[in-house]
Amino acid sequence: MEDDQVTGWQGALRTGLGERVSLVPGDRSAHARDEGTPLTWVPGAVVYARSEGDVLETLAVARDWRVPVTPWGAGTSLEGAALPVPGAISLDLSGMDAVGEPDPVGFTVTVGPGVRRLALNRRLRPHGLFFPVDPGADASLGGMAATNASGTTTVRYGGMRENVAALRVALADGRVLTLGSAARKSSSGYALKQLFIGSEGTLGVITSLTLRLHPLPPATASVQLAFGDVEGAVTASVTLRGLGLTPERLEFVDAATVAAVNCHRARHDPEAPTLWAEVAGRDRADLDAQLALLREAASLHGGTPVGEARTPEAQSELWAARHGVYDALRAAWPGHATRIGDVCVPLSALAGTVAVAQELLEEHGLTAPLVGHIGDGNLHLLMHAHPDDVDTWTRIDHVLHALAAHAVAVGGTCTGEHGVGLRKRTYLRSEHGDALDVMREVKAMLDPLNFLNPGKVVGDPALLPAFPVSDHDAVGDTAADWRPDVPARP
Repeated sequence: MEDDQVTGWQGALRTGLGERVSLVPGDRSAHARDEGTPLTWVPGAVVYARSEGDVLETLAVARDWRVPVTPWGAGTSLEGAALPVPGAISLDLSGMDAVGEPDPVGFTVTVGPGVRRLALNRRLRPHGLFFPVDPGADASLGGMAATNASGTTTVRYGGMRENVAALRVALADGRVLTLGSAARKSSSGYALKQLFIGSEGTLGVITSLTLRLHPLPPATASVQLAFGDVEGAVTASVTLRGLGLTPERLEFVDAATVAAVNCHRARHDPEAPTLWAEVAGRDRADLDAQLALLREAASLHGGTPVGEARTPEAQSELWAARHGVYDALRAAWPGHATRIGDVCVPLSALAGTVAVAQELLEEHGLTAPLVGHIGDGNLHLLMHAHPDDVDTWTRIDHVLHALAAHAVAVGGTCTGEHGVGLRKRTYLRSEHGDALDVMREVKAMLDPLNFLNPGKVVGDPALLPAFPVSDHDAVGDTAADWRPDVPARP
C-alpha cells in the first residue's frame, strides 16, 4: 500500500511512527498465527516498536481511533494470547532488545521486552550468571512475563513471578508505571507488579524488565531413571522431594514418547516411563550425595538408573531424548497439527491426575504422549490429528476439557505455564469463582475502552473477536465488538 493511500488510523500511525509501521501483507501474515492455535487472524498493521516512546505513540493512536492493540514478542504463544484482533494492530516489541549491564552484587539485569531468553543467557555467561526460567521455546522475556512462563527449572527456581524484580508498563491512558524494585523484599504498597505478570497484554504493555539472576552452578550432574510403570515414576518424583532434594530440573515422559524419540534420533533408551533429573553442587562429593538420594527414591518405586552424566557434553546427550520430544512427535505424525494440554496440580494429586489422563485417552480411543515438569506437578498431553479430522479433534476437545476440569477440581489450575489466551477462558469461573468478577473490574478500570488485547484472559469464553477494523476507517464507539456465532474451543 502506497503512503498516499494510507488514511484513517493507519495514516495516523504512519504520521507518528513512519517506517516503523508496516502494512506489507507479508509482515501482517507473519503476525497472524501463533505456535499453538489453528486460527489465522491477520492484523491491519504491524508496528515495529524500538522504544517506550513508540509504544506510547501506538497506544495513543489506538486510543483515539478505538483500534485494538495486541503485543507481540516472539510468537511462541500456545493459547492464542498473541493473536491480534483481525484487521487491528500487532505491536511487535522484538526490536526493544537492549540488555543493561548485569549487577554481579545485586544479581539483577534490566532488559527490553524483546530480548530473547537464549540471547540473554549468552550475554550473562561470561559474568558467571544466568537467568533460570526455561520454558523450552526461545521466547521473548516480555512475552514470558506476560504469560507468567515457567518450565523445566521451575522446581528449583520458580517461574517469572519469582524472577522478575521490577517492570515498566505502559497503560491504556498513556501513563507509564514502574512496579517493583531491585530490593530483595518490600512491604510497601500493593504488589501491582504481580498483577501485570500473567496479564497477557490485557492491562498494559511491558516496556522493560529487571530480572533476578543466579550464579552459574559450580558443578552439575544428570541421571536418567527408567520405571516399570507411570505410577512408579510419578510417585518417585514426589518421594525424592520428601527426602529433601530439590533438583535443578526434574522431567518425565511416558514409554510411548521414549519409543518415538528412539526412532527419530536412533537412540536405544529403554522404552519405559522415564525421569530425567539434574542436580547442582559445590563439588563431586556434593553431587555424589544428591545422586545417591535420586537413586534411593527411584529404587523405592521400581526405578533403575539407565544413564548418568557429569560433563556438559555428556549431559547434553543424556537430555537429548527429553529435549527431542516435540521434533520426534512431528516426525512420527507428519501432516498432523498438535495441541498441548497444560494443567498443574498439587503434588498430592499428581499420581491420580496421571491416571485420569490415561483413562480419558482410553475412553475416547486416543493416544497421546504424556510429558511433564513433574517436579512441580505440571503435566502436558501432546494431542495430535490431521487438521481436517473433525471427529478426532472433537474427541481431543473432550479429553482436554475433562482434564482441565479435573485439575481445577483437585485444587490445581487449568494452565500451569502456557497462559489463558483464548482457549482456557472457559475454566476461569470454576477456578477463581467471584474473583473473576474482580479481575474483570480491574480490566475495565485500567482499559475502559477495551482496546488492549480484547477478549483474552477474562473475556467471555463463548465469543471470539469480530472483525471490527477496516483497512482505512475508525471503528465505532469501542473496540468491544464481538461476533457470537464463532464459538471458542475450550
